[in-house]
Amino acid sequence: MSEPNQPDFRSLHSTVNSKGKRNWIYALQPKGKFYQYRTYLSYVYVILFFTMPFMRIDGNPLFQFNIPQGEFTFFGSLFTPQDFIMFGLGMIIFILFVVIFTLIYGRFFCGWICPQTIFMEMIFRKIEYLIEGDGNKQKINNGKKWTTEMYVRKTIKHIVFLLLSFTISNTFLAYIIGTDQLFKIITDPVSQHIGGFIAIVFFTLVFYTVYAFVREIVCTVICPYGRLQGVLLDKNSIVVAYNYLRGEPRNKKKATEGAGDCIDCGMCVNVCPTNIDIRNGTQLECINCTACIDACNMMMKKVNRPENLITYASENQIASGKKFEFTYRIKAYSGVLAVLIVLLGILIVTRTTFDATILRVPGQGMQENKDGTISNLFRIKVTNKSNLDLPYALVPSNPDVKIERIGHKLDTLKGRQLAEETFFIKVDTSKIEKRKEEYEIKLMSGDKLIATKKAIFISDY
Repeated sequence: MSEPNQPDFRSLHSTVNSKGKRNWIYALQPKGKFYQYRTYLSYVYVILFFTMPFMRIDGNPLFQFNIPQGEFTFFGSLFTPQDFIMFGLGMIIFILFVVIFTLIYGRFFCGWICPQTIFMEMIFRKIEYLIEGDGNKQKINNGKKWTTEMYVRKTIKHIVFLLLSFTISNTFLAYIIGTDQLFKIITDPVSQHIGGFIAIVFFTLVFYTVYAFVREIVCTVICPYGRLQGVLLDKNSIVVAYNYLRGEPRNKKKATEGAGDCIDCGMCVNVCPTNIDIRNGTQLECINCTACIDACNMMMKKVNRPENLITYASENQIASGKKFEFTYRIKAYSGVLAVLIVLLGILIVTRTTFDATILRVPGQGMQENKDGTISNLFRIKVTNKSNLDLPYALVPSNPDVKIERIGHKLDTLKGRQLAEETFFIKVDTSKIEKRKEEYEIKLMSGDKLIATKKAIFISDY
């Protein structure tokens, strides 16, 4: 890569000055096609974020992460602590996804999809631009004596930030405890939901602190993914990169013979939300937000030079000078990603509404009945994983098998509750061919087949 401007740039932190104090970043607002694409994407993201807690499938929320109860809902399918194996498989798939995605596309997730970037750059910072002006204006005003107008603008900004953080906090909590419980916290007296009230206040203050003060430090210091990318990237990873072969040597006088295309205007640094100089090469603080690409392309147009001096590229691609192409490696890894996503989708979609376990009652052997049948006693434990009360029935697949329920008979399963009942499986003696038979039992909800379970039937015949 190019020679750095400062020999010790990797020994410095972009948000800390030489005296060890916070270097507040006044990033200019980018203008360009990538920034527009990110803006459009943020509209979709924000709409989904604030509406998904209210979306339901068969009475279940579309997504919910009920950490206190150890329950997780994906696409309307409820995963309980009993689904630990499937949850573990999902975590393995997720980790593989992160590793493979980063190997190919670098930190693309951070710049385009990460909630921290979406909310910080596309919402909070835009509000700040609207109220206080662009980065240069903010820096100038903050460096001189504050006027009454500045105090008013600052107050309005922080009130808006606080209200927005409160809204995000409530929505975030809805993903954990559900909208119904959230409405109870909001409408009932505070004394009845002290824990919920404290949670809302806590998350509100956390989000407000992050977006008003901590900001880019989340990406450069706190976030573990930013640290992880350093060991996952290689020279073939697609990152936001500066074409040093074309740009060097830098010269502000474009007519100078032998000068590169970089006019050393510094716009790539001025728009960077983490205050790095991308011309120094791939750096830990770079979140691949493309702000520097838009800024550089704008300047290239003004001086009548080709665009994409800063662009999406791999280190090997820049060194060889070849145009970007999907290599077999990228295609293969992308195929693996697609397979993993499809596999996870199938696991989620094929989840059944009823989760049941059928076992023979311990200590109970076969029984010979006067009607010429043999019976075994079984117990079923079944969970309705939806929020709706649903009809329920047990139906044997084999017409020669009969089910006789005893004690409390279940006809309806209440939403998200575990129930159990005891029943006999009866088979005519003449129909028994082996000492141990495996019979299928269908779990029905009205006319709909929910699941099929197997019961081991034992006899002396």
